[in-house]
Amino acid sequence: MTIQDFATYIAGLPRVLAGAAALFRDADGRVLLVEPNYREGWALPGGTIESDDGETPRQGAHRETLEEIGLDREPGRLLTVDWTHGAGRPPLVAYLYDGGVLDEDELKSIRLQEEELLSWRLVPREDLAGYLQGSLGRRVLHALDVLAQGAGTVELENGNRAA
Repeated sequence: MTIQDFATYIAGLPRVLAGAAALFRDADGRVLLVEPNYREGWALPGGTIESDDGETPRQGAHRETLEEIGLDREPGRLLTVDWTHGAGRPPLVAYLYDGGVLDEDELKSIRLQEEELLSWRLVPREDLAGYLQGSLGRRVLHALDVLAQGAGTVELENGNRAA
């Protein structure tokens, strides 16, 4: 196979998007959510991994946390990996890391990325369904369970356990 043939082969492969986020909580266990200005609903601090720059999922979660809420915190352990697919876009592999527990000073230091975010809030587990829809909501609940149980990473498909 020539270099040109290989390049053509690679260009013809299916595309998969990759995203990474961090799950932050406060001392009461409430989850930090952000409100994007470019779509309906709420989300976690996170976004698309910049694979053209060789960014890893962990690096992407760190960068997005710094950009979106101004916190320079390394992500903790990987809680969930979720393969999602929906109409009108390629599949997405979503990595969710433990962001840790934020103390009062860290919460006060949150600075939103005005180009993308309108607001942030802390939401108790029992109220998350009113803020997070579909696979993201299920992903966050699984991640909270992983944290509570001290278990390893959970593999998901569209927010549901894969096995």
